[in-house]
Amino acid sequence: LNKASICCFSLLLASLSPVQVNAKWSWTDVCWAGVAGGLTIAVAPAALTAMGFTAAGVAAGSVAAATQSAVYGGYVASGSAFALAQSAGAAGIGVKGAAGLFSAAAAGTFYARNDEE
Repeated sequence: LNKASICCFSLLLASLSPVQVNAKWSWTDVCWAGVAGGLTIAVAPAALTAMGFTAAGVAAGSVAAATQSAVYGGYVASGSAFALAQSAGAAGIGVKGAAGLFSAAAAGTFYARNDEE
């Protein structure tokens, strides 16, 4: 297991702590949350590339280029969502990015499944 896997699994287990007294969950919910988190990490690099965040920079004519032009006017602030997406597109999502994506997808799936009842 690598650091990202251990971190993501730890965050998933931590999210199962009894925040709500009446929270209901099953192992099926946990499995779906894990699948959603894993798929999100697997798909993220391809999604970033498809949007135009590449290793060579923002691809001309892409969604990323249109967003950069329309929203940022050519100036992108350090630490902004656009800058983070470009960094991830160029260098990969990294351990922190993978943990964040996994956690968000897993938690969203977990709570969406429990909200149906």
